[in-house]
Amino acid sequence: MSQTVNRILEKKRLNKSDLVSLLATGEEERKLVFQEAASIKAQYVGNKVFYRGLIEFSNLCGKNCLYCGIRSGNKSAHRYELSEDEVMQAARYAWENRFGSLVIQAGERSGANFVGRIERLVGRIKDMSKGELGITLSLGEQSEQTYRRWFDAGAHRYLLRIEVSNPELYHRYHPRNKTHDYQARLNSLYLLRKLGYQVGSGVMIGLPFQTLEDLAEDLLFFKKHDIDMVGMGPYIEHENTPMYRYRDKLIPKTERFILSLKMVAVLRILMKDINIAATTAMQAIDPMGREKSIKVGANIIMPNLTPSLYREDYLLYEDKPCTDEDAEECKRCLEARIHMAGGEIGYGEWGDSKHFKKRRK
Repeated sequence: MSQTVNRILEKKRLNKSDLVSLLATGEEERKLVFQEAASIKAQYVGNKVFYRGLIEFSNLCGKNCLYCGIRSGNKSAHRYELSEDEVMQAARYAWENRFGSLVIQAGERSGANFVGRIERLVGRIKDMSKGELGITLSLGEQSEQTYRRWFDAGAHRYLLRIEVSNPELYHRYHPRNKTHDYQARLNSLYLLRKLGYQVGSGVMIGLPFQTLEDLAEDLLFFKKHDIDMVGMGPYIEHENTPMYRYRDKLIPKTERFILSLKMVAVLRILMKDINIAATTAMQAIDPMGREKSIKVGANIIMPNLTPSLYREDYLLYEDKPCTDEDAEECKRCLEARIHMAGGEIGYGEWGDSKHFKKRRK
């Protein structure tokens, strides 16, 4: 098997069969994959890890995705929305601590008040930081006009996870209605690219009914759509969701974690110069999950700046880590984790995708 892995890693172009083989590697063979990914990361994006201070703006959501803890149908969720002052306090902390960039994330809504608030906040953050803070938004599907308003206000990156690229599987995890339309999701990715955003996407790994072939297709989806940044991690079930009924069909969490590490590594090999996040879900399974992600290819990490009062309410999945830490504790913890993983923090830098910069040229 090692010879097969080495042969695949020597190829300039990987096909679906190659990707499946790399994702199927056992303990010894996957070390070769991880070593190759680490080497490519060092060569193409370097040793720096860039911060994206995460502000979970609201858990109000107009969607009812079958796997998500803040889905509109979850009547036991305690709903909240940060005040503008709370957002600005978090943004100021990021700026004063030289985080370089923010992510504003929330449940998906598109009402006029919501759109206007985000536009106003983006502008205020840019003014407060004298243009020094980069801004990523992760706010779901929107109209072209809304995306343009937010871009013109100062946002320049957008994360819109496809969650699963197989259209048939997509409808197993989402209600079949106009609010949860696969093509609409794709169209939003096209709009973001058209307007000049750095475009991010991502998937869940280890879903019920998902195969290695599906995951290989997910990787090829990122390649086909020339994605600039990716955030992906293990699927972790939430008891207040319809998908919870399929928990007996899931592979064990430790296997989901290892498979997620392999996805990060193989993606780094496939798309050498993109940004890849070490997601919080990795740490939900393995206490060293984010460090391990950095070692095998990730170069983005997201310290949580959401006021601790609201952390427990933004539970997309169970066992989310760090919900009881304040921003300062989270910062210190992540600094130590990054150094343990052999990384250097890119303080005060936006850490934009090199893939994006090269494509724009």
